[in-house]
Amino acid sequence: MEAAALAHAEHHGPPPANRSSRVDPQVLGMLLFIISEVMVFGAFFTAYFFIRVVQGDHWFPVDGKDLPKVIAGFNTVILVSSSFTMHWALEGAKRGNRMALQAGILTTFLLGFTFLFIQVNEYVHIGFAPHDFAQGSIFYGLTGLHGAHVFIGLTLLLFTNIRAFRGHFTPQEHRGVEVPGIYWHFVDIMWIVVFTTVYIL
Repeated sequence: MEAAALAHAEHHGPPPANRSSRVDPQVLGMLLFIISEVMVFGAFFTAYFFIRVVQGDHWFPVDGKDLPKVIAGFNTVILVSSSFTMHWALEGAKRGNRMALQAGILTTFLLGFTFLFIQVNEYVHIGFAPHDFAQGSIFYGLTGLHGAHVFIGLTLLLFTNIRAFRGHFTPQEHRGVEVPGIYWHFVDIMWIVVFTTVYIL
């Protein structure tokens, strides 16, 4: 009783914040951020569907220019594969398998970098600019927005790679792999939506 009273007397300031044991604060923060990003993509998709309704069947080709569906499909395979290597890295971290963690996170970074490189190369050779026609503006807007998210994801993966090769992660502490992994899976899912909607439909 005296010890409790003494501890209470020594405590100054507000009581510690109540934390739920169900969701880690870092994970919750990333999930809330992803929800806000879904809304951003939603605004761009709204513009896309508006153009599709207004233009009718004239989405692409436009003025003899079409979208490189085969290259985009190959790029999709690359990005989807990176989700599996990201999962491999996280499982390696959870099990204390340092080799799997390092190989998985490095492969994920390289696959993501390859995806972004191919996307930029597509812009260079596609044959139209954002200001040429409305469809071009929407195409560059959606794919460019996604490309920006890939770049952010690669930045997170770069730091994760550095920490992984320095041995910072353990089975008990691997939030630095899990949180970027959640973001990377979001990037992959959004690309599948963008690819299906813009290139295929």
